[in-house]
Amino acid sequence: MARRRRILNPNAGRALDRLKYEVASELGLDDDIQDRGWENMTTREVGLIGGNMVRKMINFAEAEMAERNGRIGMPESNDNLQG
Repeated sequence: MARRRRILNPNAGRALDRLKYEVASELGLDDDIQDRGWENMTTREVGLIGGNMVRKMINFAEAEMAERNGRIGMPESNDNLQG
């Protein structure tokens, strides 16, 4: 039985769908999805897409953290910080 994960930030839903199709296209699986639909994709194919999505999200997060000096959820400017 397939389970659906709850998206923590509802505003990210569309972005995650775009990322899913972007990764599928990069892997050459977009035509297969159109022809067969997600429900007929193999576990291996869907896992490959999901794994590459995670890899891209980690790369994105690492780049953001590097720009923010390792701070997560902190304001980008130091104006609001008290010393």
